[in-house]
Amino acid sequence: MSKENITTLGQLKASGYKSKSIKDELRDNLITNIKAGKNSFEGIHGYEYTVIPELERAILSKHNINLLGLRGQAKTRLARLMVGLLDEFIPVVEGSEINDDPFNPISRTAVELIAEKGDDTPVSWLHRDERFAEKLATPDVTVADLIGDVDPIKAANLKLSYADDRVIHFGMIPRANRCIFVINELPDLQARIQVALFNILQEGDIQIRGFKLRMPLDVQFVFTANPEDYTNRGSIVTPLKDRIGSQILTHYPETVEIAKTITQQEAKADVRKDTVHVPEIAKNLLEELSFQARESEFVDIKSGISARISITAYENLLSTAERRMLLSGDGTTAVRFSDFMGVIPSITGKIELVYEGEQEGSAAVAMQLLSRATKQIFIEYFPKIEKLQKADDVDPYQNLVEWFFEESKFELLDNFANDEYKSQLDSIQPLQALIENHIDDDVNEDDLYFIKELVLWALVEYNKLSKYRMTNGMRFKDIYGGYISGL
Repeated sequence: MSKENITTLGQLKASGYKSKSIKDELRDNLITNIKAGKNSFEGIHGYEYTVIPELERAILSKHNINLLGLRGQAKTRLARLMVGLLDEFIPVVEGSEINDDPFNPISRTAVELIAEKGDDTPVSWLHRDERFAEKLATPDVTVADLIGDVDPIKAANLKLSYADDRVIHFGMIPRANRCIFVINELPDLQARIQVALFNILQEGDIQIRGFKLRMPLDVQFVFTANPEDYTNRGSIVTPLKDRIGSQILTHYPETVEIAKTITQQEAKADVRKDTVHVPEIAKNLLEELSFQARESEFVDIKSGISARISITAYENLLSTAERRMLLSGDGTTAVRFSDFMGVIPSITGKIELVYEGEQEGSAAVAMQLLSRATKQIFIEYFPKIEKLQKADDVDPYQNLVEWFFEESKFELLDNFANDEYKSQLDSIQPLQALIENHIDDDVNEDDLYFIKELVLWALVEYNKLSKYRMTNGMRFKDIYGGYISGL
C-alpha cells in the first residue's frame, strides 16, 4: 500500500510501517549511503578528509552537533544538507501542531484525537524538505520564542483557565518535533535562554511556565558558532556545551584549486558566462586575494575571511567586464587585469581590519592584497625578480623595461574595444618574446592577453616599471624615465 492510499491510523498499522526517531533515520540512511559509496554532502569541497568524516561519525553516534568555525565556512549549508539523510516522507497525526507520530503521540490534542477516533484517526504525510527549522540567535530571542508560553487569546476563545495546558502556544522547538532544528550563532543567545535548552538536550522534554508538562521531543539539534563570539559578544555556557554530543571544527579551503571550485560552483548559474570569458589565471588571482588576506598583518584574522569574498568579487569582476563590453559595443569580451579594480568594493566591506589597517584605510589594504596576489601568481609563470642581482646575471625583463624607456607614453584605456586592447598590447614586441619563452603555446588567446597585462602590473609591483592612473585608463612608464620626466 502506497502512502497516497494511507490516510488513517488503521491503514498505517496494516501497512506494517515502523516509526523511528529522527536520529535513527539519519543514522540508518547515512549507513545506506556509505555502503553504496554515495556522497551525502554534495557540493561541499575541501572537507572530504576533515569535517565530513567527523560529521558522519557524529550522526552515527546520534549526537546533537555544534559546528564551530569562522564565517563563510559552509556551516549552515552542512546543516541543511543533513535533510537529505531523512526519510522522504513520515506520517503525522493530521492537524497536529508538533508533527505527532501516530504510533507515539505526545501532544494532548493528538492523544485525545486517537483516543476518540482510534483507527479512523486521519493521517497526513510530511516531506523531508518540510522537516528543517532554523533560527538565528539574537539577543532579543526569548524562551517563549523557542519553547512556548501561555496564549491568552487561545484561553479566551476556548474559555479555559491559564491552568489548562491547552492554552499553551508552542514555540519553534516543539513545532520542530521530528525535524532538524538549527540555531545559528549560538553564543549570541543570552545565557538565561541557553539554560532553557538544558532539559531538551539531556532529557528530550520541555517545561513551560508552571505546567506539569513532560513532552519528550524528538529533535536533531545542530548549532553553529563562531570562535570570535566566545570573546567578543557572548559565549556558550559550559553546561550547554557539555550536553552537545560533538563539536566539529570547520576551516577555510586549503588550496587555491579548492577555493576556485567553490567559487565556480556558486557562480555557475551566472548568465554572463556566455558573453564574458574569464581566463583561468584570472580565477587563480581572484582566489589568491583571499589567501593573502588571511596572511595580512592589516587584517583581523580572528574575524575570518569569508568564502563570500571570492564569490562576490567574481560577480563584480564579471560586471566590470560586462559594463566595459556594453560601452564599447562589443558582443563578447574577456576579463582584463585592469578589471580587478572593480572587485575592490567586494573586499572592503568584508574584511575586518586591525588598528594599523584602519590607519591605512580599507581601500588601500585591498589594493595591497591585490599587489601581493599579483606577485604570487606572477612567479608561478615567470622567473622571480630579485632585488639584488649579480653583474653577470641575465635579466629576462631588461629588453621589456628598455622598451618602456623609449616609449614613455604607453596607455591602456578603460574603454578600449577588444581589437584596440589587443593591438595595444601586441605593440610591445619584447613582451611578446617574453611570453613565448615562458608560456605554453596552447594557451587560449584571451588568456594570453590577460597574462601580458599581468606582466606589466607585476613589473610595477617589483619596481621595474611605474604606472600612473589617468581619468580614463592606465599609463605605464620606465620607472627612471618617469622620475626624470617628472623632474
